[in-house]
Amino acid sequence: MKKPLLISIYVFYNILRKKNLFYKISLFIYLFTICFNANCQELKYISFKDSSLTMDQLLSEYLKIESVSGNERLAGQFLKDICKDNNLHITDMGNYNGNYNFSASIYPLSLAKPNIIFLNHIDVVPAGDLSKWKEPPYSGRITKDEIWGRGAFDNKGAAIMQLFSILEIANKYKNEELKYNITLLAVSCEETQCNGGAKYVVDNYLNVLSPVVVIGEGPPAISGIIQNNTSQSVFGISIAHKRALWIELELDIETNGHGSVTPKEYANKEMIISLNNLLQKNQKLIFNNLNTSILKGLGGYEKGLRAFILQNPYIFKFILAKEIKKRSELLALFTNTITLTSFDSHNNVINIIPDKVTALLDCRLLNSQSSKLFIEELKNSLDNVKIKIKIINEMPEMIPSSVNNIFYLNLKESILQKYPNSCVIPLFTPNFNDTGIFRSKKIAAFSTIPVNLDVEYLSYIHNYNERIPRNILSEGKDVYVNFIEKSIKY
Repeated sequence: MKKPLLISIYVFYNILRKKNLFYKISLFIYLFTICFNANCQELKYISFKDSSLTMDQLLSEYLKIESVSGNERLAGQFLKDICKDNNLHITDMGNYNGNYNFSASIYPLSLAKPNIIFLNHIDVVPAGDLSKWKEPPYSGRITKDEIWGRGAFDNKGAAIMQLFSILEIANKYKNEELKYNITLLAVSCEETQCNGGAKYVVDNYLNVLSPVVVIGEGPPAISGIIQNNTSQSVFGISIAHKRALWIELELDIETNGHGSVTPKEYANKEMIISLNNLLQKNQKLIFNNLNTSILKGLGGYEKGLRAFILQNPYIFKFILAKEIKKRSELLALFTNTITLTSFDSHNNVINIIPDKVTALLDCRLLNSQSSKLFIEELKNSLDNVKIKIKIINEMPEMIPSSVNNIFYLNLKESILQKYPNSCVIPLFTPNFNDTGIFRSKKIAAFSTIPVNLDVEYLSYIHNYNERIPRNILSEGKDVYVNFIEKSIKY
């Protein structure tokens, strides 16, 4: 806030020095414009202790605090203090590592106003081998064009966009009573999906939050999808997601134990044979209302025969199937996927045959798929009755959010207003995130980070050298502000 104030004082001083009345009036109008834009319109700075920070600077400070899942408290306290310093109403919803969560709202939650919630997570994935980073992962380095650090996109950058949008609305409408509360909800352990974080918040504070909609993390825009115009950006708003089903397989076969005499059957061999049966099997393509809506949405921006095929996916399955199978990111949206993530024989001695072996499978199910039927098919593919199947974790079933929901329409319109030459389609994502926990409670939830991000930057997420372009912070904030304004006037 300091720079606009200094400019205003300087201009006011010059007004007093001038004798020409017309000039005085002109300068006064200029002064009014500066003050109005600085204090009532776009928010450039927010309070931080005894100073003020830009979006870039705030994100940089936030990135400097390591917050790998299970160790979020210090970073969460920092973000909460920022919210307090800027007069948001805080409600604590867990105060220890692995379950550090809070809400920061324009109005106290005790008023029970219907609430537009912006959801983000404090935790990040580990940085990995530090020698592979060009800039230290917790440096928060700001270069001419970029901001570096673990979490720059996922998910601290998004949190800063959300926070600035809420504060801009609070400042602009401070003399009005809004029909909705607007809330920043920061949670822990999204990356590991532990029992803390969003799950704990929903189980214990859902009624307190009074959500009418949740806006969470999702995909940025990508280009090259529309063949009719490969430079056109496509923004996806996720209305649903695949369900994670994490499974442990265990096989126990007693043997003579010594590697010099190979038994006909032993645990490692039999498990590998069964896993080969399972993983070599091509998963069946499943066309449903969710994944076909993506094709229809894309078809609306194409021309000619391609547009007709995409808009009639059930009729042209045989044509579309060939294209879908060529692209793994599309294939994941039309199949239940099975990924072998661990194989452990609990043995590190080369000449001893272990009796027991376990394997972990990360399975992602389409929303129309029942867990029971999926596991039956899994058993048939493994073709070994001795293998025990144990469910380690299963994400809840959910109801997809409607594209006719006023908040979806407002978000879509806000994106198109900021990026007028782009297109917006509904989609669902192959990964599960915290919005799914709200959807499982029949709360409308929409997932997107409304920024135009070059595909190169996507490769840094959950990888080395995570960073973002500086300009996307204000772009994303502008979309969120526009969305809130459309919603509070509805």
